[in-house]
Formats: sequence, structure tokens, C-alpha cells
Amino acid sequence: MTEVTQEIRQPSRTGSTATRRAVEEFGLTCVLLFLVVSSSRWVLDPASPLHVPDLGLALAVLGVFSGLVVAGLILSPPGKRCGGHMNPAITIAVWLLEVFPGRQVLPYVAAQFAGSVVGVGLAYLTWGEATEYIGFAAVRAAPGWDASSVFLAETGIVIAVVVLVGYLLARPSRTRLMPYAIGVVVTFVITVFGPLSGGSANPARQWGPALFASGLGGDLWIYLTAPVLGAVLGAGTHYLLARRQARALVSAQPPS
Repeated sequence: MTEVTQEIRQPSRTGSTATRRAVEEFGLTCVLLFLVVSSSRWVLDPASPLHVPDLGLALAVLGVFSGLVVAGLILSPPGKRCGGHMNPAITIAVWLLEVFPGRQVLPYVAAQFAGSVVGVGLAYLTWGEATEYIGFAAVRAAPGWDASSVFLAETGIVIAVVVLVGYLLARPSRTRLMPYAIGVVVTFVITVFGPLSGGSANPARQWGPALFASGLGGDLWIYLTAPVLGAVLGAGTHYLLARRQARALVSAQPPS
């Protein structure tokens, strides 16, 4: 997001540039979902030589791998140009944080959802029935988690992520840490919340896999809407914290 944060403040954005960035966002999301499904196929499929029998350990492995992939994609040349969101909730959040143009929100979101479907489709063509066995890497909540618990968890995760993003974007010296911070967050979310709520926190992450896995029993709406609500609440929380900090700085100044 570093270069996009700097460049979007320039008013002269051509239509071709906006289109190219949306196409790059499509490509990054496609690669992300292809690698997510592929890594899940190797780690979760008992027929794989890399199979990890313990689910908790398997999700930790997938979490570390996914965190590295996300950080790498953000740092890649296309990622630096388009911002490397790969998540509709993040796109909405940075728009609400006023560092991303509103006119590009819908093209980015459409590109992310399309990239999700194509990425899963390419994984299916590559690995065949093995992807069906792992449910196309669609996330599922633990049996003891009802819909409201999953919704609250997925919303809360994104609120925390957006507050972190807002903090990093507040100063240029922090912004360069964004790819690494997001990679660590992805690892944490998958490792900790994967066995509980599913640990998606990304509508595009669940969209393609859920479509191939026939909707997962109607829970898809949670993974689509909870992150978006988290983006809105996270942006609001950022502004409240920033306002409180500004007031504290003013009150700390000696009277003239």
C-alpha cells in the first residue's frame, strides 16, 4: 500500500492507470488463492507426502506460509503499484481512511472476487480431486461456534487490522513496515483463529473456495459481511483514537 498511499494524492489519474491497477489486483488475488489452495492440498490431504496430521500444527504451517505469501505479494512490483490489498475489506478501509480513491473501490473489489474464483479454478485444474477433498480450502468454524460467535470474531479481527493499518499509515516512517506487519497478522489470524472462527477476515479469501464447495451450508454471508463491517468500525475507531490523541497533545502544551 505504500506507493498507492503516496500516488493517490495526485489528482491526475488516468483511466488506463486505474484499469491497470485493478488488473494487477486481480492477478495478485488470483495468485494468492492459487497458493492458498495448493498449500492446503499439500498440508491437509492425507495422501500428500507433506501431510500434517495435527490440525492445529497444520494451520500454523499454513499461517506462516500464507503470511510470507501475502508479504511477498505486497512487496512485488505489481503489489507496490496497485497496493496489494487482495481483500475487499482492506480496500474499503483504506478508502474510509482517505488514502484510497473512492472511484477505484468497486473495480478493486470486483477484481478481488474475480481473482479469487480464477485462482481456485486454476488450483482445481492443477491438483484435481485433491482440492475437492480439502473442500477447496474454504474455511469453516469449529463445531461449537455458532453464527453470532463467528460473526463477532471475524468482525473483531478486521477492526484490529484496520486500526493497525491506520496507525502505520499515519507516518511515512511506519508505512514501510506495512507488508511485514500484514504478513505477521495473517500468520497470527490463521494460526489462532483458524481452528475457531475459521480465520478468514477476507471476503475474497472465502468467496472462490465457497463457490466451488457449494456455499458451505449458508455460512458464506458471515465471511462476506463481517469483514466489511469490521472495516467500517475499524476506520471509525482509528478516527476516534486520532482525535483523542490530538486533544491530548493540545492539552499537554503549556499555556501561552
